[in-house]
Amino acid sequence: MAISPILRAICSATLVLALLVGTRAYAGEDPSFIAFHAGAYDVNDNETAGQFNLEYRSSWDDWYVKPFAGVMATTDAAIYGYGGFMLDIYLGRRFVFTPNVAVGFYSDGDGKDLGSVIEFRSGVELAYRFDNRARLGVAFHHISNASIGDSNPGTETLTLVFSLPLNDLFSD
Repeated sequence: MAISPILRAICSATLVLALLVGTRAYAGEDPSFIAFHAGAYDVNDNETAGQFNLEYRSSWDDWYVKPFAGVMATTDAAIYGYGGFMLDIYLGRRFVFTPNVAVGFYSDGDGKDLGSVIEFRSGVELAYRFDNRARLGVAFHHISNASIGDSNPGTETLTLVFSLPLNDLFSD
């Protein structure tokens, strides 16, 4: 299962929109974040499980692109460690749309076999940004091996995301 054409079109349109509109006016100097995800894994199929992610999102950016890394675990003992890049697109002062891509290593545990140890993730997040820059949003991702494995069933995830600025964790 390759990246869905609809998701690819959304990501392409988003990138073009970001370059045309110039979203930095609302970005300011965003801090690094710790992001917590909770939701459902394999929402498109019959092996649905609970899912939890922990991500570090860097404040470093170049041409609007920021690196991030994380780990995902499911209630079926699957685990996925990944790293990639994201693009924050500010829709006014309060809303942030974030397309992202990542690659990582996957172990299915007692859960869904995705056909390869190496898996790719692509997706989008829409979040509300609070005054302290913390964010609360929803994320949708597709995970697959892009046909590099013997099989490529792929899966989709849907999570609630809370992103906390790191400076809030370590302030006095």
